[in-house]
Amino acid sequence: MIIVHGIIPIKPDRREEALQLARDMSEATQTEEGCVSYDFYVGLRDPYTLVLLQEWDSVEAWMGHFRTAHMKAFLDELPEVVDGEIITRRYAVQAVEESDEGLFEEDIGDESIEAEQRPIIH
Repeated sequence: MIIVHGIIPIKPDRREEALQLARDMSEATQTEEGCVSYDFYVGLRDPYTLVLLQEWDSVEAWMGHFRTAHMKAFLDELPEVVDGEIITRRYAVQAVEESDEGLFEEDIGDESIEAEQRPIIH
């Protein structure tokens, strides 16, 4: 699975336009094959920052996203609403099965940790 995290600063006077652009992009992208989730959020500390969280089944699905018409339209309109540098991070993750009992003891080294005290690994 691929997780992408983006931070997009937006121009205060273009906020409503940026939010609509994000809504349209999110709606169109969520129909793509291999898209697990694709959502924008408004920053709590700064209402002029959008946070983008994406989850994809594979790198191939994520790369296919860049070849869509809605991505092209989004990238064409984005410079009009952005106010600064966009920061993007990509993570490749793998699921951990709950039945992997030995995982926590090996990684943490303390067999006395109760299940509810164990870290949540996504």
